[in-house]
Amino acid sequence: MTEALHIVCPHCHTTNRVKAADMASAPDCGSCHQPLFTGAPLALDEAGFDRHIARSQIPVLVDFWAPWCGPCRMMAPAFEQAAAQLEPRLRLVKVNTEEAQNLAARFNIRSIPTLALFQGGKEVARQPGAMRSAAEIAGWAQSNLR
Repeated sequence: MTEALHIVCPHCHTTNRVKAADMASAPDCGSCHQPLFTGAPLALDEAGFDRHIARSQIPVLVDFWAPWCGPCRMMAPAFEQAAAQLEPRLRLVKVNTEEAQNLAARFNIRSIPTLALFQGGKEVARQPGAMRSAAEIAGWAQSNLR
């Protein structure tokens, strides 16, 4: 029997069951029929964040950022490139701490940008400060997977 993973759709946030063997074959959402992986980070509000963290069975790498933050804007292109490299093994998401202040408080985000890696619904690693390249972001994320 082939293992199936729960993957939350980046478009309609429906949880989909995808066979592990089909992950690299550009699976679509069973509800909205959009691609489950877009190769780009997903901007999430608090409700979307909670759904992706709780229901996705792939690790989720979160960039906590703010629009006024220079280092955040500097790291954004590298984070986008990392999404193209890491999907479908990981989901990359961005949380605007200005819009999701409760989320930033809940996770005790003290400096931005902060990368946080979630696996199995729990935070497993955190890195404050901007990373300069997609390779650095991808390497950090992969080295912290359990």
